[in-house]
Amino acid sequence: MQLTVVTPTFNEADNLPRLASALFALDIPGLKLLVVDDNSPDGTGQVAEALSSQYPHRVSVMHRAGKLGLGSAYVSGFTRALSEGAEAVAQMDADFSHPPEKLAVLLEALQTCDVAMGSRYVPGGAVDHHWPFWRKGLSAFGNIYARMILGLPVRDATGGFRMWRRESLLKMPLQEVRSNGYAFQVEMAYLAYLLGFSFREVPFYFADRQWGHSKMSLQIQKEAALRVWQLLFEYRHLKKSAPAASRCDPGQPAARGRG
Repeated sequence: MQLTVVTPTFNEADNLPRLASALFALDIPGLKLLVVDDNSPDGTGQVAEALSSQYPHRVSVMHRAGKLGLGSAYVSGFTRALSEGAEAVAQMDADFSHPPEKLAVLLEALQTCDVAMGSRYVPGGAVDHHWPFWRKGLSAFGNIYARMILGLPVRDATGGFRMWRRESLLKMPLQEVRSNGYAFQVEMAYLAYLLGFSFREVPFYFADRQWGHSKMSLQIQKEAALRVWQLLFEYRHLKKSAPAASRCDPGQPAARGRG
């Protein structure tokens, strides 16, 4: 299965070469990396171009005019990966919060589901042990908030470490997705649920970044809190046509959305 990893970047010049090296050391034949750079002032785009020369046919780069947001970066990246024939598409951060070695586990899980999700909140998963109590609480609350309002049958609705089957992404109305920040992750999970996709959650340890600076902001958190309610209205046409969902615990073979 041809796997393309889509990684949006903004000021990740230090992390990107390390990530490429880690990815191509994995025992995943033909793995490709697609970097979507938002005109990073630290030269990440130029670093990505150098990597494309170092790893011909394995690294490709999309240069965008400015900081246009995580959600639109992923939509652009997904569309490009699909057009180039990817059979599976992974999404992950460049800062090693998402461990590259777990990609092989996600790829294996994808053989029996529509979307494999790295999860911090199933048994075996965790967030950085050095996070202060308030930060752990904020992360957990944001996740529970989205799950309860939207009725999502997954434990980690806000996580951004996921892998999609080609057929699943092709069925998604990607051009209608307009969330940014981690609200994008919620919107994609909700759409997948409404469309009846099956999920499998894979535990992983979410480590804080070692290099660079976090992109999280108060504006991103406010957007996520509001967008959850907007999603209920915007996708009500899908909700009306969908029968009741079956739910599975993470230890079960798969959780399935409405469909």
